[in-house]
Amino acid sequence: MAHSLPPLGALRAFEAVARHSNITKAAEELHVTPGALSHQIRGLEQLLGVTLFERQARGMVLTQHGSVLFPGLRSGFVQIREAVEALRAAGEQQVLVLSAPPGFTSKWLTPRLYRFAERHPQIELRVAASAAYANFTTDGVDAAIRSVTHRRPREPGLSYEKLADASMVVVCSPRLLGGQEDGGDGAQPWYRLPRIHDDQLAGHPEMPGWRDVFKAAGLDPDTAVERGLHFNSADHAVDAAIQGAGLLLAHTLLVREELRGGRLVQPLDVVLPLDRAYYFVCPARKRQLPGVAAFRDWLSTEMAEDARRP
Repeated sequence: MAHSLPPLGALRAFEAVARHSNITKAAEELHVTPGALSHQIRGLEQLLGVTLFERQARGMVLTQHGSVLFPGLRSGFVQIREAVEALRAAGEQQVLVLSAPPGFTSKWLTPRLYRFAERHPQIELRVAASAAYANFTTDGVDAAIRSVTHRRPREPGLSYEKLADASMVVVCSPRLLGGQEDGGDGAQPWYRLPRIHDDQLAGHPEMPGWRDVFKAAGLDPDTAVERGLHFNSADHAVDAAIQGAGLLLAHTLLVREELRGGRLVQPLDVVLPLDRAYYFVCPARKRQLPGVAAFRDWLSTEMAEDARRP
C-alpha cells in the first residue's frame, strides 16, 4: 500500500538544510526564518518517525536515515529547477548562442546563415567561432557544432545528433595543374607541388597526412614532401589553396563549395574517410527550446541538401 508523501514544503526545507549543512544559510535561500525552518524539519522527522539530522556545533549532520533521503530529493529538486528554467526560457528565448569551429563557420556555415535569419527573424543568432569545445555551464553557449571522433565518450547530460560523416580530400587551384590533372602541358605533377598545412590537424594523431595520401594514390609514402606553408586555421589554409599556394589536404565539407565553383580542383580521385563526424550538441534540457530546435532542424536540412548536390 502506497504511503502519502510528506508536504512539499517540508521536503524542500530538508533538502536545503542537507545541502548547506546549516539552517541559517538554508533559511536565507528559502527566505524564511531559521526558527520556521527548524519547525518544518522537526515536523518532517515526526511524520517519518526517524531522526534526519544530528545537531552539532559544526552544523547539521545527516543521520543514516537522512543520508538515505537526501540523494533522491536533491536529484528531484534539481530536475524541478531545470524544468522551470526551461519553461521560462521557452517563453523568453530570442537569443541563441552557438559555438562552432572557425573553419566550419567561415567556409560552410556563414554563407548559409542568411537563410536561417530569413526563416526565423525573431531569433538573434550569435556565433562564437572557437577551435576549443565550449563549456555549456560557464561559457553561456546554448548549442555547438562539433567534430567528434566515434571513440570519444559522450558527455553526460548532453544531446548529440549526427549531421554528417567527415572525410578529407586533396585540393589545389586549377591553374597549378596547367589545365591538366596529370600535370601535363609543362605543369608540375601534383605530387611535386608544395604543400599547405593546417596545423590544427597536428594535435589529432588519427588524422591522415601526406604519407596516407601518397599510399592511397599508389605512390611510395616515403617520398611524400612536407615543405610548404603552415596555418593554424583551416579557413586560412583553404584561402591559400584558392590563391594557388600549393596542395592542401582539407576537410571535404569545408571545400565543397569551392570545388563546385571551380575555384579548387581535386588533382587525384582519393577520399580519406575519418573516424569522426560532425554533430549538433546541446544540453539535453535545452534540446526542445524553440530557438535550439529551430536551428537544429534548419541545420539538418541544410546538411542533407548539401550532401545531395553534385
